[in-house]
Amino acid sequence: MKFLRGVIRLGLAGALVAAAALSASAEHGLNIPAMDTRVKPCEDFFKYANGNWLDHAVIPADKTGDGVWTEVGEQNLSVLHDVAGAAAADKAEARTSARGKVGSFYRSGMDEAQIEKDGLKPLAAEFARIDAIQTVPALEAEIGHLHRLSVPVAFSFSVGQDDKNSAQMIALLTQGGLDLPERGYYFRPNAETQGIRDAFLAHMTTMFGLLGETPVKAGLDARVVMALETQLALASKTPTEQRDPLANYHKMTLPELKALTPGTEWQPYFASLGLPRPGGMDVTQPQFFAALGPLLTQTPLADWKTYLRWGLISAEAPRLSKSFVDEDFHFTHTVLNGVPKNQPRWKRVVEAADVSLGDALGQLYIARAFSPQARAQVLGMVHNLQFALKARIQTLDWMAPNTKIQALAKMNTMAAKVGYPDHWRDYSKLDVGSPSYVTNGMHADEFEFQRNLSKIGKPVDRSEWGMTPPTVNAYYSDEMNDINFPAGILQPPFFQPQYDDAVNYGDTGATIGHEMTHGFDDQGRQYDAQGNLHDWWTAADAKNFDTRAQGIVDQYSAYEPLPGVHINGSLTQGENIADIGGLKIAYLAFEKTLQGKPRVKIDGFTPEQRFFIAYAQSWRIKERPEAVKVSLLSDPHSPPAFRVNGTVANLPEFRQAFGCPPDPKASPTAIW
Repeated sequence: MKFLRGVIRLGLAGALVAAAALSASAEHGLNIPAMDTRVKPCEDFFKYANGNWLDHAVIPADKTGDGVWTEVGEQNLSVLHDVAGAAAADKAEARTSARGKVGSFYRSGMDEAQIEKDGLKPLAAEFARIDAIQTVPALEAEIGHLHRLSVPVAFSFSVGQDDKNSAQMIALLTQGGLDLPERGYYFRPNAETQGIRDAFLAHMTTMFGLLGETPVKAGLDARVVMALETQLALASKTPTEQRDPLANYHKMTLPELKALTPGTEWQPYFASLGLPRPGGMDVTQPQFFAALGPLLTQTPLADWKTYLRWGLISAEAPRLSKSFVDEDFHFTHTVLNGVPKNQPRWKRVVEAADVSLGDALGQLYIARAFSPQARAQVLGMVHNLQFALKARIQTLDWMAPNTKIQALAKMNTMAAKVGYPDHWRDYSKLDVGSPSYVTNGMHADEFEFQRNLSKIGKPVDRSEWGMTPPTVNAYYSDEMNDINFPAGILQPPFFQPQYDDAVNYGDTGATIGHEMTHGFDDQGRQYDAQGNLHDWWTAADAKNFDTRAQGIVDQYSAYEPLPGVHINGSLTQGENIADIGGLKIAYLAFEKTLQGKPRVKIDGFTPEQRFFIAYAQSWRIKERPEAVKVSLLSDPHSPPAFRVNGTVANLPEFRQAFGCPPDPKASPTAIW
């Protein structure tokens, strides 16, 4: 799937919890000790709801941040540790079973002695293939081979739905091949970014040295890689430019792709990929591939071989011996995100197992952590929010009747997936029985690649999930037109069947609404009920939407999370629209549950106040400044404080609940 628009930055899924005394949820769901009621809710609602916790929380040394999302991630990791460890200890379990494969993979990842003994031996054949390149066609073939192993060199290949024919799966060629978080890191002229570039060069020099190169050769090779990646970065679109689905849809045949990149053959690439006849494919950024063509044909092959060796070792470093793991962690986590300490090995291996054997591990997780009753209750909330959104669409004063009909049709076909898939993936053909962790990892990567490759030209399986069951996240898919809530996010303190409705709707309900309204944000609104990129809006309504969306862009662009660094309101507009719309719809659905019931205060708060406090506490997060800087350049989500204060500023229901005057920072016009 091309677009999985989750509710949170993935990097925050899983961390230890500091200030434990302030993080235990009360019986009804709110974390009262976390609040700082000295702060006026109308002035800073994020601190009002979380301020005492923020004052005491200390980010663990192995995390980019701390908070409720990381707390739930840790709970899930603990369950996964238990089930994976038990599977690994049971050596009698058949390696053909899902549990047996989880156990075998986990054992190999935890066998540090074997990993140290193996060293680079598991990659010897791969380095030999790279060294053997003598021609440009052979270079293309090797790029294809590395893509099969999920080594992201030169550009990105994936399989997804055709944006204009969502019933079919096609090949997707996308810009890529970069190691730094965002293209501007390669050429932005300031001291901080130059420092990152210098550190990246030092990191690559060290890694090449670990391959056995002399310091001089390692330094030269690092500069070769930097030069190539800089050329790729210059040809790449910005994260904001990549948000326009129509501008990033360019379906081509193989002859058209070859014409775009004169001198390249492409057949060797696709043959090595295992796709000798790719058919129509979406070349999402043609200008990138037009620049890549001359790079492939005119850059010395020796430079390309250096770059491919780097790509291989960079991708495999987390599975290799301690020296590679430590150096990889130092740059990618310490230098870029300010994290001084790596996670314990068992957590890293459990997370790797979730990536490589997600459904196999997910079955074991679901049996321990998610009940049919919880699934049914969440589905009931989904239906209530769907009803509320349909009702809201019908009352919008800026949307014409014909557009409303199309919007309601999209709502009526929007599917909801809760907890886990109805059918588990078959891993019977995946071999993870090697004592080598690297080998098992590469087998798993290639297995998943081939599973996706086999979809091309076939009808879409609309029952498939894009996240594993233990994932602490949720997402909306434009092409599938579905909302997805893994069991991992449906855990306390996010969701608990025993919590009162105010808390469950303010937290999980807002997440459900967030994903639903993604179908009508600046990207989602361009897709119709079948998930096709198709303009179903009247010109006047499209203009009305754009005017309202621009108000949200302007609002968030004025926020300054770090001194001198503003939110990119254009990059984050989709998530901001979904935050505002999702909370609005969740509130309307929650109000429905109160009809005919006494409005009782709990912990001194009205139901409406508890709803908004629950929402604010769902973003109880504290992040390292280094991580915030990276996310502000590349992440489509606003920082947590602004996902609270920026969102409630736009809701009159919030002002009524807390007796607040209109917020001058709010958008002047509302979408929902």
